Parts: sequence; structure tokens; C-alpha cells
Amino acid sequence: MSAVAVLGALEGAGHQVIPVGIDRSGSWHLADGGRRPMVAAGRPASMRLPEGTLHAAGDEVGFDVVFPVLHGPYGEDGTIQGVFEIAGIPYVGCGVLSSALAMDKDNAKKVIEAAGVATTPWMIVRADSFSDPAVTVDRLIKELGLPLFVKPAELGSSVGVSKAATDAALKDGIVRALGYGEKVLVEEAIAGREIEVAVLEGPRVSVAGEIVIKQEWYDYDAKYNDETSEFVTPADLTEPQMALVRQLAADVFEALECSGLARVDFLFEERGRGFLLNELNTMPGFTPISGFPKMWEASGMTYPELCNELVALALGS
Repeated sequence: MSAVAVLGALEGAGHQVIPVGIDRSGSWHLADGGRRPMVAAGRPASMRLPEGTLHAAGDEVGFDVVFPVLHGPYGEDGTIQGVFEIAGIPYVGCGVLSSALAMDKDNAKKVIEAAGVATTPWMIVRADSFSDPAVTVDRLIKELGLPLFVKPAELGSSVGVSKAATDAALKDGIVRALGYGEKVLVEEAIAGREIEVAVLEGPRVSVAGEIVIKQEWYDYDAKYNDETSEFVTPADLTEPQMALVRQLAADVFEALECSGLARVDFLFEERGRGFLLNELNTMPGFTPISGFPKMWEASGMTYPELCNELVALALGS
């Protein structure tokens, strides 16, 4: 959905767009931009390195810049960004270092904490150190208490995430999360509001928005299937609170050496520790009704203007 929306906005701004889809096997295709929804099918395509030329059915396809609307591993973790860097191709979004750091929630938190921004307390469990689950679970509860969130350290969209209120649920959550990778993030479950801020290179910072949900927490189902979930922007914050969270978002963006764009997510304990960084997302959802574009719309930039601005940033213009 994000790719369809971006394609339409860029074409509306006068750009010629060549949609390229990557299927689950990793093969590239020139996709049909008129198909809804678009699928990663069509003429096989490939990019030649190090020259960075795109080829389809023996023909070279010319282009000026890449807008990678890719979420998760390989698309958002610095992998595809490294391909573009090798080829010397301008592209929208964060570079290799910031993409890789932001995807690894553990190392991102370490950098953010060192920069002086408070984050949700956490500990790490590695597959090779989980030989005695009872000892590990006891240590986590002693240090962080209950309830706890358990997350694969290098995934997004709440995939593999669980909330544990008992030692048994914590063990099960860790086992589940280890099915997605070798490192698991266990963090304190903060009883607070979910506040987000959209940032563009500069950094330029939008007004903040807030996720309002009916469910216990913002899991995968709440994000993509629950129509009762609501994104409110501007968030209902006082002027000092709004100014503070916007400044914190800019600080996080710079600490992780981001470029292009990012969405910075906080948990807000109004009568406690204030704003605590949850995570930074280098390629947030990008439909016109997604949080990132909605925050910029509330800040005076339309969706087509936002897409056009990202292309201009990538081209250095």
C-alpha cells in the first residue's frame, strides 16, 4: 500500500516512476504500476554492480534516484542501502550505519542512552546463553520486574513480540522471539501514552502524534487489523511537552546519524519519568493515512509535497 501511494504522489508531482518489486525469493521484477495492489511480478530485473545499472530482459532501464519503500530485514537494515552505496546511486532515506543501528534495538538504545536521551529499561537474551531458562527468567524479573515486553532485537511491526506477566509467559516469549533471531530484547512494560514524531533531514521535526488503541497494547493485530485503533495529531500535549518531545526526536535522529527521514517513537509517563524512547523507524508506514505523513500534513506539508521533498533530499537539491 505504501508503494502504491508513493508511486501515485511522485507521478502527480511530474516524476516518471519505474516500479521494481522484490519477491520472497529475492528476485527483482519490473512491476505493473497500474495494478492494485501491486505485486512483485513482471519482467525479471537485476542491478549490475559496481556500475549500478538496472537491466530488464536485456535492456538497460535508466533512472536517477531510488525510493526504497521496503520494511524490515534487507530493506530497512542497511543491506539494500549498501548495494546503492556500492553503485553510487542516490536513494531516499537513511544510510547504511543509521539503518543498521536503528534496526538493532539493543545497539540503538545504547547509542541513544549515551547521547543523554532516556529510553525504556532493557536487557538482552542471546540464544547461546539461554541454556538455563529458569535462571535467565529469574534474573530478568529481578532486574526489570513484571510485566515485560519480549521482542526480537532486529525486527519491526511487532512481529514476534509478546507481553509477559508471569515467569512462564516470559520464558515462552523468549523462546518465541528466538525463533526470529539470535538476540532478544526484554524491556520494562511502560504504562504510558504512545507518542510519535516525524523527522526529516535537517533535522526538521513535525508536530507529535499519538496512537490511541482499545487493546491492551499495540501489537501486530492492533496495527494492521483493528479498525478501532486511532492516530491523533497533533497529540494532546502542553506546549512545553510538545517542544520537549520534538527536541528529543531531533536529538535521537542526530545521535543515530540519520538522513532523509525517520519516525521516532516514545512512551510518555506523564506522572513519572516523562518521555522514554521506544525506537526509531527509518522507513515508517507511508500510506497517506499512516502516522508519518499525517504528522507532516498537520505540520503544513501535503503527502505529495512530502514525497517530492524526500526525492529532492536524496538528489541533494
